[in-house]
Formats: sequence, structure tokens, C-alpha cells
Amino acid sequence: MLETLSSSWKLEDLRKKIIFTLVMFLIFRLGAHVPVPGINPEILKELMRTGLIFGFFDVISGGAFKRFTVFAMGIMPYINASIIMQLLTVAIPSLERMAKEGIEGRKKIVQYTRYGTVILGAIQAVGMSVYLARYNAYLTPSFLNHVVTVISLTAGTAFLMWLGELITEKGIGNGISLIIFAGIVSRLPGGAYSVYQYLVSGTASIFSLLLFAFIALVVIAGVVAMHEGERRISVQYAKRVVGRRVYGGQSTHIPLKVNQAGVIPVIFAMSILMFPNTLASWFPNNTFAQQVMRFFDFRSVPYMILYALLIIFFTYFYTAVTFNPQDVADNMKKYGGFIPGLRPGRPTAEYIERIMSRITLSGALFLAFIAVLPNIVMAITGLNVYFGGTSLLIVVGVALETMKQLEAHLLLRHYQGFMK
Repeated sequence: MLETLSSSWKLEDLRKKIIFTLVMFLIFRLGAHVPVPGINPEILKELMRTGLIFGFFDVISGGAFKRFTVFAMGIMPYINASIIMQLLTVAIPSLERMAKEGIEGRKKIVQYTRYGTVILGAIQAVGMSVYLARYNAYLTPSFLNHVVTVISLTAGTAFLMWLGELITEKGIGNGISLIIFAGIVSRLPGGAYSVYQYLVSGTASIFSLLLFAFIALVVIAGVVAMHEGERRISVQYAKRVVGRRVYGGQSTHIPLKVNQAGVIPVIFAMSILMFPNTLASWFPNNTFAQQVMRFFDFRSVPYMILYALLIIFFTYFYTAVTFNPQDVADNMKKYGGFIPGLRPGRPTAEYIERIMSRITLSGALFLAFIAVLPNIVMAITGLNVYFGGTSLLIVVGVALETMKQLEAHLLLRHYQGFMK
């Protein structure tokens, strides 16, 4: 990795892309410290202390959610809009045809995703504004304050969306993923300082700290192995004679990813489980609402079991939406390909589906384990540190994909072809 970064820095065009990406990171971090006007900082600090407005969104926004800055909602409305558009593309034939039209069709879908981001961002901003007003978090409660909050938060999300697209176009890697990556990584110094304070105050021992570091290294190695893991199915292509030329006859393989769905099932499951808790927090004096909040507390055993089951369900669901074994079998049959020992067509599709179901189970169980890992680590080591499995999946995945893009750029620039 260090060799790839060193080689990339020596090339002028790649160096400019890296510098541009770093400058965009700086702008993102500066914006994460611009507060929304009209908010009472003391009331806000008390809300954060009680944990009413804290969670996964604060992690991926780099602390902007906790400070309630213009980037408080982060890029989550864009991610939700992208997921919804992806599902609608599968469900609605007109959108499916549009996606297959090439560049122009994809541009229209991207434009619809942008509109969806603004709409979802505005709805979420209205909910946050009403929530803050309920706890008297405004300095001077008025309708104008609600309007300013909604506009500030929605504009912040739209700006982050634009920033991510700019990084994708002129920088290195996927801009949206890198913004989430930057938000998570920015929390590492604060986390390290918290661990140091635990050590100094005697809350945690050296043994707990070493155990925590060992678990972290093992989990990172496991995430890398699972992210890169794939099942390769051998495919043989029959020879075809076209005119005087002979085509085909070679052997290749179909790579089936173990973690085909990525981190999306975790985000889906987390969004669903946060919804009842958010509604219950609107009624702090209601007995039933208090019971709901206790049940959906992320530290409770029922919550962790339900969380794991939802992740497994959404892993299968999203894999089924994005991967169609019948299409793969039909494309192989169209070009004269077949799996040795199987007839082309339906038997091939059933075989691929059976293999995919087995490896998806492994990926789903791994995702569920990583998601509930923070609670297990805190119970074993005694360190009250958010060792986010979801965050770890995102960071490792984005880092690997970005390094692959850098290596592809280097290979393209060093390739001399058959003639020098």
C-alpha cells in the first residue's frame, strides 16, 4: 500500500488528484464545525449527554451530528435516496429500461437521486427541527428558526452530495464513500484520547487495552478476508467457427463475492431499528414509550438478536435484488459458455443460485457478528469505546477500493503495449 501511494505521488496527474481529494476533505472538516444558527448550546449539550440524539449518524458525519452543524445529517439522505432508486430500478420497468440506455439513462437516474436526496433531507431536517423545539433547544423559539434550521441542514447535505460528486470526477476514488470514510477516520484521535483517559484514571487496565488492540487487529484481518473473498465457478467456452476464424475454447470463471451486499444490509437494519426509538423519544413521559426505548436500547440482548436477524434477512434480500442467476446463465448460454458437468440454461441457473445461497449465508452471519461486536468488546474489555463494526466495514472497504483504483491508474500509465 505504501509503495502504491509513493508511486502515485511521483506522477504529476495522480499527485494533483490526491491533493484535490485532500483539499475536499479539508473543506468537509471545516464545514463540520459550522453550527446551525439559533440553537442553545447548553440544551444541546444536555441532549447529547443523555444520548437522545446520538448514534451511527454522528460517527459517519465525523461528529457533526453531535455538534449539530450544517453537516449534521451527513450524506445519509443521499445514501437512502440511492438505495431507494436502486430498488425502484428493479421494480419499475421504465426505470429499468432507462438504466440500460447507457450514459444518458444513468444521468437521468442520477438526477432523480439528487432530487430524492433533497426531498429526504428536507423531511429529516423538519423532524430534527420539531424534535429540538420539543426540548426547548432554540434560543428564541419561532417559525423563522425552524425555517433556518431546515434550510441549513438540507443545504449542508446537498453541498456534501456535490462535494462527493466533485471528488469522484476530479479526485481519486468514490467521493460519497470517501466522505463517509473521512468522517469516521476523523473520530479516531478522539477515540484514542478516550482510551488514554481510561488508562490514566484506572478505569481500564493495560491488559484490557492490549486485548482490545488484539481484537481490533483480528477483526480488521477478518473484514479484509471477507471483503476480498469470492467463490470461483469454472466456465468453459465452446469453440465457434465464424468464417475462417475460430472463437472460444478458453476456460474462465465466474467470481461470486461472499459479501455481495456490502454494508447496505447493516444500514437498512439500523434505520429500521432506530425508527421506533425515535418515535418513542417524542413521548418522554409515556410508560409504553419508555418500555419501547428500553427494548430498542442498542445494549439490550433483544435488540442485538433482532438486529442480527434483520441483517441476515436484508443480506439475502439485497443480494437477490442485485444478482440474478438466471441472467448470468442466459448470458453464458448466449456466448457458448457452460459449467462443466451441467447443461446450459435452467440447470446452470439453479446451480449458481444454490452456491450463491450458501456463500451469502456466510457473508450474512459475518455482517451480523461484526455489527454486534461493539457490545461484545465492551463487555470483555470494560472499555466504553464505540468500536463500530459498521464503521470498520466501511473504512476497510473504501480503503481497499481506493487502493485498487490507484493501482489501476498506475498500471495504465506504466503499460507500454506490444510496441515500444
